[in-house]
Amino acid sequence: MSMIISFLSATVQAGTPLLFATVGEIFSQKVGNLNLGLEGMMMMGAVTGFIVGYNTGNPILAVIAAALAGAAGALIYAFLTVTLKTNQEVTGLTLTIFGAGYASFVGNSMVGLKLADNITAFYAKTPFPLFSQIPFLGDIFFKQSVFVYFSYFTVIVLGILLYKTKYGLNLRMVGENPAAADASGINVAGYKYFYILLGGALSGLGGAFLSLVYIPVWQENITAGKGWIAVALVIFATWNPYRAVVGAYFFGGLDIIGFRLQKFSIPIPIYIIDMLPYLATIAVLILMSIKRSRENKAPASLGRAYFREER
Repeated sequence: MSMIISFLSATVQAGTPLLFATVGEIFSQKVGNLNLGLEGMMMMGAVTGFIVGYNTGNPILAVIAAALAGAAGALIYAFLTVTLKTNQEVTGLTLTIFGAGYASFVGNSMVGLKLADNITAFYAKTPFPLFSQIPFLGDIFFKQSVFVYFSYFTVIVLGILLYKTKYGLNLRMVGENPAAADASGINVAGYKYFYILLGGALSGLGGAFLSLVYIPVWQENITAGKGWIAVALVIFATWNPYRAVVGAYFFGGLDIIGFRLQKFSIPIPIYIIDMLPYLATIAVLILMSIKRSRENKAPASLGRAYFREER
């Protein structure tokens, strides 16, 4: 039982960066913008958070800087796709290339450096009062880093915003029919900018979790394709932030299962094990394309620029 609890607890930790990026992309797509630049924004957040944390020794400033870096990348994307009406897919791919280049250029001199002990201590696992005493579940979900607890809070708050408020109704209307939303007096461009930037900030936080908590030593390609997995997880979660939790932790478990299997000396090549998250991603995309329903369809205007003159 202790081995199961240990594995599930590690799964939650490994799935947290995916959860931040996936929820951020859900809101970006809910307003009709397909941003394929998650990997780039995660890299920007990871390197910026690490540099600020390393130079200031302040864990809070590091997180804020990471979120702002991710939002800055998203702002570039938003300006190009919302204001200049550029192709969303191409712009997102360009953002990924830009983010990777930015991280390599800025983080080149930081490779191998380790964060100060006060930052790693700040983000160390800390039992959550009362909830950590719950049998089984307390050991898995409530003996984690404060960063993980913030991901729980983020999902709950944004889920309530999306489904229980008029602002959530407005943003869904923008994603489904921006012309109707515009005719109703909703600021379509304003909603798009806000939620695209929110998605970028959350992606930056996902990257920061990797560089500040999960691997507090800077290394090249620290995200290792997690941004692309998050894009697929949006479809897996059917654009629902609550379902994103299940998907993120599932893929987080696949990401770490190789390290666990090594303890049992199972003769499976490590390269095969490393392929599991990506094979699962392909399987999810195939299954979701087969099982189509009105409930799990993408927003109607996803990927299409809105021209007010055509209304």
